[in-house]
Amino acid sequence: MSRQQRSRGAPRPRQVLGLGVNGKVLECYHRRTGQKCALKLLYDSPKARQEVDHHWQASGGPHIVRILDVYENMHHSKRCLLIVMECMEGGELFSRIQERGDQAFTEREAAEIMRDIGTAIQFLHSQNIAHRDVKPENLLYTSKEKDAVLKLTDFGFAKETTQNALQTPCYTPYYVAPEVLGPEKYDKSCDMWSLGVIMYILLCGFPPFYSNTGQAISPGMKRRIRLGQYGFPNPEWSEVSEDAKQLIRLLLKTDPTERLTITQFMNHPWINQSMVVPQTPLHTARVLQEDKDHWDEVKEEMTSALATMRVDYDQVKIKDLKTSNNRLLNKRRKKQGGSSSASQGCNNQ
Repeated sequence: MSRQQRSRGAPRPRQVLGLGVNGKVLECYHRRTGQKCALKLLYDSPKARQEVDHHWQASGGPHIVRILDVYENMHHSKRCLLIVMECMEGGELFSRIQERGDQAFTEREAAEIMRDIGTAIQFLHSQNIAHRDVKPENLLYTSKEKDAVLKLTDFGFAKETTQNALQTPCYTPYYVAPEVLGPEKYDKSCDMWSLGVIMYILLCGFPPFYSNTGQAISPGMKRRIRLGQYGFPNPEWSEVSEDAKQLIRLLLKTDPTERLTITQFMNHPWINQSMVVPQTPLHTARVLQEDKDHWDEVKEEMTSALATMRVDYDQVKIKDLKTSNNRLLNKRRKKQGGSSSASQGCNNQ
């Protein structure tokens, strides 16, 4: 951890602001300055320290919630870490759009928001960090003011993409899903899929994939995600530009390796020329307002979908081809005249 301090000068916590992946987020005030902050309490563990390290490394990056201080303390007789962050008083991204009422939300505004989120992801990916949990409740505004800044928070699932990387993945589809080609590409592409879903909701007010059964993530919904089954139905999509639809298609590719990288995303005309994106009024605010009761379900579905995409390589047991006793593999060995050619093919990857 980059910085650890004792609790003597720590701000006093007040009300609960939210729940992160690994711990509560509380409102607090600095004793000396009176500054309002957010305080996250994590019970000390390697996972908690990893979260702090990744967030600390990203802190100060564009459109990322800043860490102000980190303290060590005891809580219920357990060692804990207290992360003091800037307080994001403007609420969640989609709540802000919901609250607009009759005021039109335009395609250009959607492009500017996506550029801001993309800027945060670009910074993280340049630091070899995949966030892996980019979703509506982790996108917060600094204040209620018109010029408030949108920022990304909660690094509970963040992962360093170069750490413990599998240099030459040596596996067959019998043991690991074939599309999992290595942590860097896979984990970063998880963030790109998230950008596609958030962009889709921004432009119409409902998600591209949804469950028909009331489950957070149904087998049918899983299948639609895997097959990339979604559409651009009217009237919500009738006026949206072809550029926007094309960008969504490139982000929601079913094969993670075919999705745009963050650099390609930031260089797409709809993002890097957002000032000339048409100011077409969208249905988003109306749809979000009408579907307010279902919004928690939408967030739950996205959380579940992201959970199925995350692959933790330290938990994946990859069988060695030389010692494997798989029947099909043994057949192939006999056919090819021994195990040398099988392992040779693997080493040449």
